[in-house]
Amino acid sequence: MLTGKELILATKPFAKEIRWKSWYYTITTFLLLIGTIAGTMYFDNLGLRILSSIGAAMLLARTFIIFHDFQHHTILRGSSIANFLFTIFGIYMITPPNIWKRSHDHHHNHNAKLFSASIGSYPIMTRQKFLEATKMERFGYLAVRHPINMLFAYFTTFMYGMCIQSFLSNPRRHWDSFAVLILHYSIAAFLFIKFGWLTWFLTFFLPFFLSHMLGAYLFYAQHNFPGVTFKKNVEWTYTEAALESSSFMDLNPFMQWVTANIGFHHIHHLNSKIPFYRLPEAMAAIPELQNAKVTTLKISDIVSCLRLKVWDTEKNKMIGFDEFDKNQLTPG
Repeated sequence: MLTGKELILATKPFAKEIRWKSWYYTITTFLLLIGTIAGTMYFDNLGLRILSSIGAAMLLARTFIIFHDFQHHTILRGSSIANFLFTIFGIYMITPPNIWKRSHDHHHNHNAKLFSASIGSYPIMTRQKFLEATKMERFGYLAVRHPINMLFAYFTTFMYGMCIQSFLSNPRRHWDSFAVLILHYSIAAFLFIKFGWLTWFLTFFLPFFLSHMLGAYLFYAQHNFPGVTFKKNVEWTYTEAALESSSFMDLNPFMQWVTANIGFHHIHHLNSKIPFYRLPEAMAAIPELQNAKVTTLKISDIVSCLRLKVWDTEKNKMIGFDEFDKNQLTPG
């Protein structure tokens, strides 16, 4: 049975880009995205405009995951055309490429470490730390992990977290975060004034709102699910973090396409150089990757993921408030 470095080496044959496929999936996805956005503006039938808006949201999610592969230098490396396309897309998605890449690289290098996993990820408190926290500290922690935060991720995670917070933390270094936000608001204002509120809503607001919401939940569920493990930094290993702390999200073929195979997340964390379109191939070929911890988009699984609140070091698992003594939940 392959483990550790041997398992990573076994994935190397799949970490080779098929250049024409990278271009094919990139170009077709961008064209479909442009087509659905055009449909939100120019279809006469309101129903078709709404369907186009929902389609645009799904394609924004797919394009973002392909953008994510490009940021990992997994596909189209060295292409100035691809760099231009994905830089524009990152700006459009209010995800300044520089701040996103730095935080996401940190996430990959520290995934599932108890005391350094919160940069570029959802924060994790141990049960003991949560019990010792003040009321405001608990509120801040739970607010970030709350379903409402994921629902409104367009405003909270992306507008505030990616842009406003990064700019305020270091205006000189993250000036582009502020510029991206101003450009975003300018486009929104132009659409609203020029074409009216309905076109603004269907062309701009709804696709962003839905795609960011989906992305926020997917990212949460890929690292916050029943059976996930977290380790102290000295006990942490890269391979175990990939396989034990990253889920395989079992999706139907349509949603697998929409999410560009990001559900094969345990494999992506094991070797981020595997292009998204080769992840299923790697899983099928390597038996050790087939014993993944699984979640889905079923309501029951979503609820199971969202109820998890803190890491219990004694039980060695994430727990919800139902496993607390109610008296302990009142800060001293």
